[in-house]
Amino acid sequence: MPETENAALVRVSDLHKGYGPNLQVLKGLNIEMKAGERLVVIGPSGGGKSTLLRVLMGLERIDSGSITFGGKSYITSSAPAHKTAIDHKVRRSIGMVFQHYTLFPHLNVLQNLILAPCKVRGETKAVATERATALLTRFGLEPKIAAYPAQLSGGQKQRVAIARALMLDPKLMLFDEVTSALDPELVGEVEQVILQLARQNMPMMIVTHDMWFAKNIASRVLFCAGGVIVEDGPPEQVLGSPKEERTKDFIDRVFHIRQ
Repeated sequence: MPETENAALVRVSDLHKGYGPNLQVLKGLNIEMKAGERLVVIGPSGGGKSTLLRVLMGLERIDSGSITFGGKSYITSSAPAHKTAIDHKVRRSIGMVFQHYTLFPHLNVLQNLILAPCKVRGETKAVATERATALLTRFGLEPKIAAYPAQLSGGQKQRVAIARALMLDPKLMLFDEVTSALDPELVGEVEQVILQLARQNMPMMIVTHDMWFAKNIASRVLFCAGGVIVEDGPPEQVLGSPKEERTKDFIDRVFHIRQ
């Protein structure tokens, strides 16, 4: 995998994705993301943001186009057969945290964290437990190690979900609206965990409607609407002085933050 911030980590080329003949969600996306970047994707609902993350995670097939990861072919499509080829070894280098936690309710916090390393990587329970305990301590969750998801607050569940994704040592983290289901007083604790990862140069792609968070964490912002990238640039430019009228209208109407 690339070690320098100038190396390309992800290349998305002419990506098309639809749901049936009448709903085209991604319409020829082209994105290059460098190692070390924190790419925040904003835009109206239905613009293709979450679909992009799900495609990158290998959860959705594509209609056409290709994705490379660390210079290796990751996802491609065979147009005549409409089949998607995924390199599952590369896929294990990507972690994703969803809006609604997706923790296993019948497993306690520790069991949620060690399941994948033991099953996927063949780690011993002792080694996985040691790493899980260190992550939970780092995120202020060590006292909850034996608790079950139903016994946790929304913010705690989301921090556990982030810790669980990190247990497989991802080279890229994807965050899909991870604070949108939380009460306002719990948003900050989750955002602080993600900011902590950003300070450690974890490459990440984040879909969010929280413009304060976007402004504080992004090294780059994409405004996506209608299945295409409308504007791409540093946060101070896209959020503060957007060039495109569609971006200006979106920020003025929905977020009221443009100066």
